[in-house]
Amino acid sequence: MSAKPASPVTDTRPAKVPFIGLPSLMRMAMKGLDLTPLGLRLIEYVKLNSAAAESFLDIATIFQLKRNREFALSMQAEALKMQQIYRQPATVNPVAVRVLAIMGPGDLMANTPVEFLVEDSDVELDMLYVGPGIPFPAELPECDLIFVAIGESDHNRPLLEQVDRLIADWPQPVLNRPKRISQLARDDACALLKPVDGIVMPTTRRVDREQLEGVARRELPMTALLDDGDFPVIVRPIDSHAGQGLMKVETSAALADYLGQHDDAALYVSRFVEYRNTDGLYRKYRIVLIQGRPYVCHLALSRHWMVHYLNAEMLDNPENREEEARFMANFDDTFAVKHQAAFHEIHLRTGLDYVGIDCGETADGTLLIFEIDSNMIVHALDPVDIFPYKQPQMQKVFAAFREMLIRALTIPYAEQR
Repeated sequence: MSAKPASPVTDTRPAKVPFIGLPSLMRMAMKGLDLTPLGLRLIEYVKLNSAAAESFLDIATIFQLKRNREFALSMQAEALKMQQIYRQPATVNPVAVRVLAIMGPGDLMANTPVEFLVEDSDVELDMLYVGPGIPFPAELPECDLIFVAIGESDHNRPLLEQVDRLIADWPQPVLNRPKRISQLARDDACALLKPVDGIVMPTTRRVDREQLEGVARRELPMTALLDDGDFPVIVRPIDSHAGQGLMKVETSAALADYLGQHDDAALYVSRFVEYRNTDGLYRKYRIVLIQGRPYVCHLALSRHWMVHYLNAEMLDNPENREEEARFMANFDDTFAVKHQAAFHEIHLRTGLDYVGIDCGETADGTLLIFEIDSNMIVHALDPVDIFPYKQPQMQKVFAAFREMLIRALTIPYAEQR
């Protein structure tokens, strides 16, 4: 009697889900799509495929966009245990340049969002995550240059120092060297730029809680902490962004109330500079310097002094959008020329190939610097039907970023250090 043939083994694993990535997920969110169902589907997928690192990272991004930071970072940690390198392939062939972006774990403000800057181009992007418990891999993917995307923060500073040592003698071009990123802390950046003619940047000090409590109790004047002014002051937690914990404090009593709501051991304090225009509106400009040349990314207008593009009066106010469109169209011949010397000095003093500037203007037209950083969000995701003028401007930014990458391949290594 012949043996019965064995039944074929059926593979019950789900089909591989492709990596979605930050740009696509953020585009969905900005269109108002609810990402929760997608996130739940990916969670079910990774339950059946625990080695799906890219899906874990997508889950992390989804829940960061939904402001569930703790769960998002736990999913990111799971992804990085399995895989350190994630690729955003070039969509245009042939590939012009292969970029290795060195990144650190953290939220969406932890790194330069390089994915937006090279999306839909002939740039192949590999994102290498390193950090505590995530060492440099023994072998790196082939690349033409390195871009250090790790943003400045107290948390990231040891990582920046480690990366700086590891790539000090790297044989290929390195853009945005870590030691230069490290000088962008708010107090360090203030010391770097305050002496520059044509710039107003109030003294920013990192102040121990005990000192602030002394001011709150009126045992110590605010002028003992700041050499250039008194109340009102801006108080914010260390490493905070997007207005988190940021407050304008008018009196010692108000400072006491603030400290009662925040348990930080140290805080940043700076003098508040009134920058409201005669029409009653505050204007905040986001500029990026690419190889020292300024490019505008947005102008936000608001009746409130704390201006952020997402909560400014742009979506519902066509007059504000018309002003932003005019500003972008005329930027190279107006704002960029007016503050040319200041932008040039920022480039020289930071030594960075790519850096962002959030700024305004004082009543007399002087450039007022709020923050400089290498990891500001820059994108072209705003609805085209509402912001049609932004696409051409952002394509100029992306083209300049690509040109920087290409140019780096032609500069002798010794000149880049």
